[in-house]
Amino acid sequence: MTVTKTDHRSIVVLKLPTRVQALITYAQGIVKALTGNPSFPTVIPSLVTISAAIADLQTAETAALARTKGATVTRDEKKTALLQLLQQLKGTIQTAADANVENGASIIASAGVAVKKTVVRSPRVFGAKPGAVTGTAKLVAASAGHRASYEWEYSTDGGKTWVTAPATLQAKTTVAGLTAGTSVQFRCRPVTKTGEGNWTQPVSLTVV
Repeated sequence: MTVTKTDHRSIVVLKLPTRVQALITYAQGIVKALTGNPSFPTVIPSLVTISAAIADLQTAETAALARTKGATVTRDEKKTALLQLLQQLKGTIQTAADANVENGASIIASAGVAVKKTVVRSPRVFGAKPGAVTGTAKLVAASAGHRASYEWEYSTDGGKTWVTAPATLQAKTTVAGLTAGTSVQFRCRPVTKTGEGNWTQPVSLTVV
């Protein structure tokens, strides 16, 4: 039975400087890291597009520092344009890392950006396993949220007929009184304020 699975996912972190010149240097470093990078044969947006945006921002920043009329507004527009491109690029880098989870961290780092590892827990799925006492089964279902209850049923004839087990307020229960050595099917459905949910796909267990 699979209850939970924990994986580590590497996440791209853009540490975007607020000062324009620092942002330009930061973006140039990313372009340099991605140029000829075997993990990124192609990137979206292209390095040519990003490099052009960096050059545009550099020109606008020079004009703004010279106090050219209207240059500050143009500089801010060019800065916003570059930031948007870097956010798009972040998605490309993340996609490459997700496609190779084991090497995700090194792939992200090779792109010249920071990496953060996070724990990803897959949803708990319905399952059954032998209980601590002979003739019992422990059942665990996915949580349906607060104020939900759970109805449980089991079948000893391959799903032709179902026997109702006591309902619970938790997404787990123990069914007793089963015959050791027999194959039993179990299923569960949540009940919330919106009504009864669907029955899970039955799972089979040989009782011990």
